Amino acid sequence: MPPVTLALVTVNVGVFLLQQAAPGIVIPFALWPFGSARVGGSEVGFQVWQLVTYAFLHGGLLHLAFNMFALYMFGGPIEQVFGGRRYLIYYFVCVVSAALAQLAVSAMIGTVYPAIGASGGVFGLLLAYAIYFPRNRIMLLFPPIPMQARTFVIVYAVLELFFGVTGTEEGVAHFAHLGGLVGGFIMLQLWRSTGGWRR
Repeated sequence: MPPVTLALVTVNVGVFLLQQAAPGIVIPFALWPFGSARVGGSEVGFQVWQLVTYAFLHGGLLHLAFNMFALYMFGGPIEQVFGGRRYLIYYFVCVVSAALAQLAVSAMIGTVYPAIGASGGVFGLLLAYAIYFPRNRIMLLFPPIPMQARTFVIVYAVLELFFGVTGTEEGVAHFAHLGGLVGGFIMLQLWRSTGGWRR
């Protein structure tokens, strides 16, 4: 596993273990919507650091395992293409763009729940993987259907949009996932236009 991907996985696992020992750390570091809410007698709300910190928190072992597997699967090859520094920049651009999308949607529909998880960054990596390795085959989990990476990312994006618009799978930040895709796409186009999209 390349070093930056390994470091990201290690930090995520370490923070998850810290969550188990001190569950209260989720409250100030999750991504809260604009405004404020009362949790356990304390008032909480959006803080600027949450644009990044939410991505290192997870809602359970399965949530963590799925995101870390995807980070390993898509992040490793992209780190090798970009180099460590650009890869890290790209990942955090996707994390922040996912957070901004989540905040915008939360403001529109009045959501009062926080968001956590690395999925926004992972979806950005999935997009980059589909662009750089479009013919590589990826196996869906449910149902187990193999498809090319470029087809996979299109299908996944359409499903996320459908689930987000219809409100299916409540508790999943579908528009944050799409925000990670959009942020990644914009970053790649910016690098391409300036000649800085490779190492």
